[in-house]
Amino acid sequence: MKRKQRVFELVEVGYAGDFYSRAYDLLGVVMIALNLTVSVLETYDGIRTAYRVPLSALETATVLFFTVDYALRVWTADQLYPAERRPVRKYVLSMTGLIDLLCFLPWYLPFFFPAGAVAFRMFRVVRIFRLFRINTYYDSLNVITEVIIGKRQQLFSSVFILCVLMLGASLCMYSLEHEAQPEVFVNAFSGIWWAASTLLTVGYGDIYPMTPAGRLFGICITFLGVGIVAIPTGIISAGFVEQYSKIKRLSEIADEVDIHFIKFRLTRQDVWTGKSVKELGLPKGVILAAIRRGKEVIVPRGGIVLNEHDTVILGAEPLRDDQHIDFQEVTLRRQHPWNGKAVRDLDISRHTLIVTVRRGARALIPNGDLVLKEGDTVTLYTQTPLSDAEKVQI
Repeated sequence: MKRKQRVFELVEVGYAGDFYSRAYDLLGVVMIALNLTVSVLETYDGIRTAYRVPLSALETATVLFFTVDYALRVWTADQLYPAERRPVRKYVLSMTGLIDLLCFLPWYLPFFFPAGAVAFRMFRVVRIFRLFRINTYYDSLNVITEVIIGKRQQLFSSVFILCVLMLGASLCMYSLEHEAQPEVFVNAFSGIWWAASTLLTVGYGDIYPMTPAGRLFGICITFLGVGIVAIPTGIISAGFVEQYSKIKRLSEIADEVDIHFIKFRLTRQDVWTGKSVKELGLPKGVILAAIRRGKEVIVPRGGIVLNEHDTVILGAEPLRDDQHIDFQEVTLRRQHPWNGKAVRDLDISRHTLIVTVRRGARALIPNGDLVLKEGDTVTLYTQTPLSDAEKVQI
């Protein structure tokens, strides 16, 4: 089970802390780029003839990578869809699964159906859609998806109006130009190409009206085409502005709270060693953020048992108070009057509290017998400012 989980983490989009998963993602992008490069270079007769063997080897290597990748994704489908009864079927029939399948399947089909080799080769272009996996790395690229989904009704309406206008323009132009150009405007649907190129402002010029009435109607359709094409463009542009404005408003009205984290390593003597997370009894406002066990990072659940040598990461909100608490740190030098003295012998106010003494990598809890040494960093809470102390605010 752990092996399958790890394979799933590798084949899915990795996060910055997982080097191997990110390396696999990079390898996938390189393979797609190489495969598409081979597909482009094979269209040149000179390159295809001179470099047939290396191009074929590159294509074979990339296709084998796609095959193995697809097999791994099918095997780990239950990790992708844990709530589904048939996760493999869910993945295979999904849009991502179909694209992954078409990335390598057309390469194998000619071996079984030689007669359809040319038709199968056309399906290889589908592999370019795998580049959209890069979309998961950048939140900015996801905005266009959110805009299209959010404005789908308006976009559908504008496309529907365009189709109706295109059909109407085709019927009208057929009525006006059929007698003058019977070989061009053969029937009503023969004007669809003219209507599409005119309304979409492409204007190839292979089909055009010759009669005065047809030309006048063509001018009107051209003006209408400019407005019709501008409708979906304006909808998408407005959607972008609205989406970014929403993100900005959320960032402005959000109440951001910094969470401070500390980490420590459990030893055999610690009271938390051998206890489950739900038995720790953490105070309110303190969260157990993560548990690092060797190279594995574990999301803490109630039943997770803490082991010796685990690194525990705790988080807590900063102190919210109208009156801030200021700590002061004093690093002892050779000439400092506290150097070599016990804590009980220090000439400090009784309103001053020594919180901790940091000596090298150790943090010491001070008591009366603790003798301060050169290089110690003393953290204390006092109402009286010290000239050689550095304030630390929490």
